[in-house]
Amino acid sequence: MSHHSSERRDFLKNASVAAAAASSMPYWTTSASAADENPSASDRPRLALIGCGHRSFQFMPQAMKYGDVVAVADVDLRNANKAAAKYGEEQGRDVVVYQDYRKLLERDDIDVVFCGTVDHWHSRVSIDAMRSGRDVYCEKPLTLTIAEGKQVIKVLGETGAVFQVGTQQRSEFKKNFLKAIAVVRAGRIGEVKKLTCGINAAPSSPSLPVAEVPPEFNWDMWLGQCPWEEYRYEAPQLNAEGKPGRGLYDPLTNAHLGFRWFYQFSGGKLTDWGAHHIDIAQWLIGQNGVDQGPTKIVPRDIVHPVDLDDEGNPVQNDRYNTATKFNITAEFPGVEMLITSEGRNGILVEGTEGHIFVNRGTVAGKAVDALKDDPLPEGALEAVYGGPLNSHMGNFFDCIKTRKTPISDVQSHHRAMTTCHLAGIAARLNRAITWDPVAEKVVGDPQAQSMTARTQREGFEIVV
Repeated sequence: MSHHSSERRDFLKNASVAAAAASSMPYWTTSASAADENPSASDRPRLALIGCGHRSFQFMPQAMKYGDVVAVADVDLRNANKAAAKYGEEQGRDVVVYQDYRKLLERDDIDVVFCGTVDHWHSRVSIDAMRSGRDVYCEKPLTLTIAEGKQVIKVLGETGAVFQVGTQQRSEFKKNFLKAIAVVRAGRIGEVKKLTCGINAAPSSPSLPVAEVPPEFNWDMWLGQCPWEEYRYEAPQLNAEGKPGRGLYDPLTNAHLGFRWFYQFSGGKLTDWGAHHIDIAQWLIGQNGVDQGPTKIVPRDIVHPVDLDDEGNPVQNDRYNTATKFNITAEFPGVEMLITSEGRNGILVEGTEGHIFVNRGTVAGKAVDALKDDPLPEGALEAVYGGPLNSHMGNFFDCIKTRKTPISDVQSHHRAMTTCHLAGIAARLNRAITWDPVAEKVVGDPQAQSMTARTQREGFEIVV
C-alpha cells in the first residue's frame, strides 16, 4: 500500500492535491471471509477516528473488521486516550492520540477517516478529511444546517471521495426497512398517501450549573463554530448500584451526550431520530433525490421547555431547550408526512389498500402477513438496496474498493436532513414554512430562510 504524498499537509490550501489523492486511493478486498482470514496489515486500509465519544465505540468495532486504527483525535483527551487504549490493545499496536484533528490529517499513513464528533463539527471535519484525500464515514446528522449540506456536496464533487453516512437503518436491523420499502414498491398497500414518523419525545432538564472545564478538555475547540458560552455540568445521581441514575444523559451537561438537547449545538429529536426515520420515509416515496423534498412544513402542538424569542432562539441557555413534544406536518407531492413525538417509535405507512408499520424490531401489517403465501419476487430487497445486501460498514468498504456510491449517500441524506432542519425551523418560529425544493430556498419568509444557515464563530468558519 503506497503512502500518500506529503503534499497532503497543505490540504486546506490545495484542493486539487486532495482530489488527486482521492482518485488514487488503493483498493481492498472486503468480504467477510477476507476479514476472517486476517490479511496482513499491508493489505488493510489504515483508519483514523475523529471524535471518540459514546457512539464511536459502537461503530468502530465494525470498521475494524476491515481495517486497522492508526490514530484517534478528540478535543477531550479523556475520550481519545480511552479509545486509543482499547483499539491499541485489540490490535496489538500503538494508536497515536491527538487533541487537534487537523494534526491527525497531516499524517501520511491514513486512508479512511471516521467522524464521530458532536453534530456541529460533522460537516467541517468531513470536508477537511475529504480535502485531505481520504474517504469518509460520518455519523448522522451530517449537518447542523441546510447550508452545510450544500457545502459537503460541493466538496464531495470536487474530491471524488467515497462517503458513507451512518444511517444504518438502510442496511441493518434484519433488513426490516428494506422489506417495508419492497412491499410498498410491489404495490401491496396501493398508493401511499400518508407517512407517520414516530421519533419520541425529548427530555428536559433543570438549570445546569456553570462548571470548571476539565484540564483535558479543550472547550473552546469543542464549541467550534457555535457562539461562546459557559461549560455546564451537574454530577450524576448514582443509584444503589453506583451507576448514573438518570440513564444515558447522566451526568447532565451541555457537552458530550447532553449537547443534543441544545439548539446551539443540534436540533433535538428532529435531527436525532428524525435523521433515521425521515430518511427511510423519503426513500420509500422516492423523495430524496436532487430537486426533491417537501413543499410545506406546518408545526402543530409544539412544546418547548423554555421560551423562545421572536427569532426562534431560546432565551435560556442553562438547560435543555429543544422541543420536547411536537406534531409537524411535511407536505410532499401527493403524500403527507407527520413527524411526531407521540406514539410508537417507527414509521406507519398508509396506502389506498392497506398499511404497514416498520421499526428496528418489526415490520408488520396484513401485506406483510400475506408474504407467507404470496412472497415478494426474487431479488426484491436487492433491487431496493441497489445491489447485493450487505452490512452498513461492509457496504462502505466495498464502495471504497469499487468507487461506487454507498447505500447511505450524502445527496439523499442532505434531502432528508433538509426536511428535519425545516421542521426544526418551523417549530422554533411556530409558523408554517413554504419550501422550494428545486431552488432549495424558503419562499416568502426571510427570517426562516436566514435560519437555513448560521453565522459561524471567527476561526471556525466552513469555507468551500
